[in-house]
Amino acid sequence: MKFIHVSDLHIGKRVNEFSMLEDQRYILRQILMIARQEQADAVLVAGDIYDKPIPPAEAVQLFDEFLTRLAEMDIPVFAVSGNHDSAERVAFGARLMSRQNVYLSPVYDGNVTGISMTDEYGEVMVYLLPFVKPALIRHVFEDEEPADYQEAVRIAVEHMEIDPQKRNVLVAHQFVTGAFRCESEEVLVGGLDNVDVSVFDPFDYVALGHIHSPQHVGRETVRYCGTPLKYSFSETEQEKSVTVAELGEKGRTEIRTLALRPLRDMRRIRGTYLEVTALDFYKDTNQEDYVQVTLTDEEDVPDGLQKLRVIYPNLMRLEYDNKRTRDSRKVAGACEVEQKTELELFEEFYGLQNNQPMSEKQRDFVGRLIRAVQEKG
Repeated sequence: MKFIHVSDLHIGKRVNEFSMLEDQRYILRQILMIARQEQADAVLVAGDIYDKPIPPAEAVQLFDEFLTRLAEMDIPVFAVSGNHDSAERVAFGARLMSRQNVYLSPVYDGNVTGISMTDEYGEVMVYLLPFVKPALIRHVFEDEEPADYQEAVRIAVEHMEIDPQKRNVLVAHQFVTGAFRCESEEVLVGGLDNVDVSVFDPFDYVALGHIHSPQHVGRETVRYCGTPLKYSFSETEQEKSVTVAELGEKGRTEIRTLALRPLRDMRRIRGTYLEVTALDFYKDTNQEDYVQVTLTDEEDVPDGLQKLRVIYPNLMRLEYDNKRTRDSRKVAGACEVEQKTELELFEEFYGLQNNQPMSEKQRDFVGRLIRAVQEKG
């Protein structure tokens, strides 16, 4: 049974106010071509289909085109809603579309039933788990009190009827402890959204979404496929891909990746204004790429952004690296933030605002306030 695993399409996304819709249409057509060439048995879409809970009409139309093409090729689709999606909007028409082998996760109500597929080795059961958080589990199961995301997902999995003798596949959208994050992802400070990989032990393959970098966590068969496009300059060195997971008999899964080629790449350029505008500097590059330019001139270039866009029309960001910027305070990046607790982050903020550390009394008060907020979920 061969699955094409994609996630975090973020259809309708804007990056630095640039619409990515044309790039997304291009890459989705490439994914369709791969699905046909690979003769895929199904496509798994692991959440964050859209970038916003209320996506623009053009984004909905593009995803509709993607699903329609797959249905025309007779390739089933299994898709779940992510934290960026509206679970209700993704679930709209799900029962009707299932007649065309397009399976969309319903709004979570505690009942996750496996969808059966069959090959020469027997049944493969596919389970669709939309993005869940503790408050949702408390609402569905009144006798359960999950303290965190780990407990919430564990409870959701325990309520599934899973036959360990069959091959079981889960499509989900959560953050598994140990996964590497990028700047373009939403971060819950203090690691509150962490889920241990052990909760997925009943499954032969776990198709995850939420993390934008392709990687496995814990074991090879618990995988993030990453975004099909680069959505931040922290991803410039990544090669985007789709993951192909092929299940043989129980216990044997072969995994490989297939590279995706974007309409426009995303890259960084660095140098003085004279260097980055020199003909021999940019003549051999794709000037349609999305770029971040870092100028090393000690003086700012007047109207530098507009001047550089004459050469680099898709210049997204202009930065300076000189004595002035190096002397100014640096805000911690997303990867640093996720390693600190809420209290540590608040202490840093307080210190910056007041030029003095918090007192023990203040620290104790803020700590109790943070815990109270966490408990309300």
